[in-house]
Parts: sequence; structure tokens; C-alpha cells
Amino acid sequence: MRIVYIITRADAVGGASIHVRDLARAMRDRGHEALVVVGGTGPVTEQFAAAGVPFRSVKFLRRAIHPVSDLRAFGEVTSVLRELRPGLVSTHTAKAGWIGRAACARLGLPAIYTPHGLSVGARIHPRLGPLFTAAERMAAQWTAAIICVSEAEREAGLAAGLPGDLLRLVPNGVRDIPAGLRASPGNSPARICALARFAPPKDHATLLSALARIRSQAWELDLVGDGPGEPALRSQAESLGIGGRVHFLGYLPDPACALAAAQLFVLSSRSEALPRSVLEAMRGGLPVIATDVGGVREAVAHGSTGLLAPPGDTEALAAALSRLIGDPALRLRMGAAGRHAYEERFRLECMLEKTESIYANVLGGNPESRNAL
Repeated sequence: MRIVYIITRADAVGGASIHVRDLARAMRDRGHEALVVVGGTGPVTEQFAAAGVPFRSVKFLRRAIHPVSDLRAFGEVTSVLRELRPGLVSTHTAKAGWIGRAACARLGLPAIYTPHGLSVGARIHPRLGPLFTAAERMAAQWTAAIICVSEAEREAGLAAGLPGDLLRLVPNGVRDIPAGLRASPGNSPARICALARFAPPKDHATLLSALARIRSQAWELDLVGDGPGEPALRSQAESLGIGGRVHFLGYLPDPACALAAAQLFVLSSRSEALPRSVLEAMRGGLPVIATDVGGVREAVAHGSTGLLAPPGDTEALAAALSRLIGDPALRLRMGAAGRHAYEERFRLECMLEKTESIYANVLGGNPESRNAL
């Protein structure tokens, strides 16, 4: 099977780019040909190269909407696909999903789309919602399957009017780690780890405000990531009087060691599909505190593998943090339950088997190219 993956940007590593890296590498390990087309070069392409995943960089594929650049990106992607002639194209994230599927329609190639958070409903500003929903419905005509990483995402697609027969559920999965990299959540004092880029929709500001409310408890916070919001967060931590307890570790290509050193994981966010960081924390045996958005509750069972709080609710997040910081035995039980849930449902192998099955069905079913342009 010859597969081309398309993803929008190479300048910032995120869950979608890591997903594509791991998926392409695993498909190559399984004997398939796999190559990634990506906009520009940067940390993402460095990761592809380190993983042995071949890639082709195109100049005009960018995250921001720009009619002229987008038209040029369509031409670039069409040209690359015409040259490569893959059996299947797997597009990831909204911009690459739209342009990539349009190019596939032009060339008569079967296309699959993995949004990593559909651009519909609460994820989009109300004024832009109708436009993005219309774009998703149009692009669905050129799609053999839409892979949703959570049930919440699939339900959002149905609510937006996307064809139910296209929406396939494949929860995210992450590669396992050696037993020596599992955490010891029962140790005290509690070290908290947050793994997320300092940019929307992540909400580190609420996390820092919540921790300032429980400064009397013993805790330290490790922030793993980078992004444009870092200076403001450093300033906020200082102004709240907790600057000495908040440690900015920067971007780590592999955060397993930082997670292994922690006793508790937290994700404060305004919007998610099914965050890989939560699954990585559960893989390491950490209890998880997270905001109840998107498909988070499909991984974090409130009261069992962790605690959930409403998005943007400083008081609720502080209460959840306080509870787990003060109860090592509860952290230990929740961490073990999280590890069990990972083994049962979120291993990389589970995701690969379901994804490969969809690929085979799409190719075996000779799907329509659906209204070629």
C-alpha cells in the first residue's frame, strides 16, 4: 500500500504532527510505503527525519487562511500527488484536509481526513461557524472516510450535517514506554507536570491562577512546551507569587522522563479532540486532572483515573488539584487505573489496527472519487 500523508505546518510540533509521524513510521514498519507532505520545514520535519519518515516540503501550505497562498498550495499539493500517484491519501488538520482532499478529487485519488478536532460547533467563533461548517460539508463530497479520534468529535460531525457513513471512530493511541519510565504517583511532595504548547486552545493561565489559590500546599509545577504565550505566563507566575515553584522546561521531543518524575498530570484547555498528552500521562501511570472538553472524558474517568473540571473554572481546578496533592494514596490508585485504561484502549497498536482496516476497506471497496473537480 502506498500512502501519502498531508499535514499543514512544520514550524510547531503538536499532537497532530506527532500522530502523523508515529502513524507513518508504523505503516512503514508494517511493510507499506509512506511519505508525508508538509508545509515548510522546521521542528516537525526534523522529527520526521529522526524517525526515518520521508517527507516532501511544500512552500505555500500554511495554517492561516489566505486565498492566494491557498490556491498556490492547492497547485503544489496536486503536483506532488500527481508525481507520487499514491494508492491512498491521508490528510490531517483542517487546512491540509481541505486542500489535500480537493487535490485528490482533481486527480481521482481516494482521500481520508483526520481533523484532530473538527472545525465546527463550539470550536469555532460563532461568526465563522457557518463558513467552516459549509467548507467541511463541501469537502466531505471528496472523502472516502473521516477518522474521528473521539466519540465527541464524531458527534460534532453528525451535528454539523456530515454524512454518518463517513465518520469512523479511531481513538488516539501512543507507543508504550519501558517500565522504568513509569511514574511513582504516591511519592510526596507532589510534582505536577503539564505538557502543552503555550498557545490557544491551551489555557495555562487558569492553571496558574488555580495553583496560586493553593499555595499553602506542597507542590512544584513543570511546564513542558513552548509557544508565543510563554512570556505572559512567566509574568503571570511572578505576579501571583508562585514564580519560584513554576519551572519552564521548554519543548521536549520525548516528554517521558518529565512525566516519570511527576506525581500528577494536568491539562487545562478550552478545546480538545482527544489529547495525546493525557494518554501519555496515563501510559506512565499518572493520575490526570483535565478540563472536561471534547473527548477528554472518554479517557479520563472522573473519580477513577483522574478528576475533571469545567473549562476556565479556576475554583474547580484548584479544588481538584488540592484534593490530589493532599492524597498520595488516591494518586496511586488513580494512576494504576489510568495505566490499566491505557493498556486496554489507548495503545498505539490498537489505533494502528483500526486505521489499517479502514485503509484496506477504502481501497478494497473502490470508493467513489466523489464529484471530482
